[in-house]
Amino acid sequence: MKDCNSCGKCCTKYSNGGLSATASEIEFWDICRPEIAHYVDAGKIWMSPDDGRQLALCPWLNKVPGENKYLCGIYYDRPDDCKYYPVTIEQMVADDCEMLEVKDLQNPRQAQKDLDKLMIDSRPALE
Repeated sequence: MKDCNSCGKCCTKYSNGGLSATASEIEFWDICRPEIAHYVDAGKIWMSPDDGRQLALCPWLNKVPGENKYLCGIYYDRPDDCKYYPVTIEQMVADDCEMLEVKDLQNPRQAQKDLDKLMIDSRPALE
């Protein structure tokens, strides 16, 4: 499995309503990061503060100028949904994740173990 190359596929696929935040995350943003809370409406994240509609893209997703890479503007305070991604090899395949290598596709069970090790600091391992 390759390291993440910041292609942004996960962010662009899920940021338009496919993500959620816990009540404690939203409370933290309300208190400590009001600029993030500004994009929360009725518990839903990445909503337009102007009209309340779901944004097509996360407002914190920043394209690196001149490159095909993206950076997260709230990386350390991003929702758990973002921290936990990717969860399964199947999800990565469906999302056309560029971290996958041919060997991962040939042995998805081992790839899942490798992914769980890689993500140990971000999320609990699958059982």
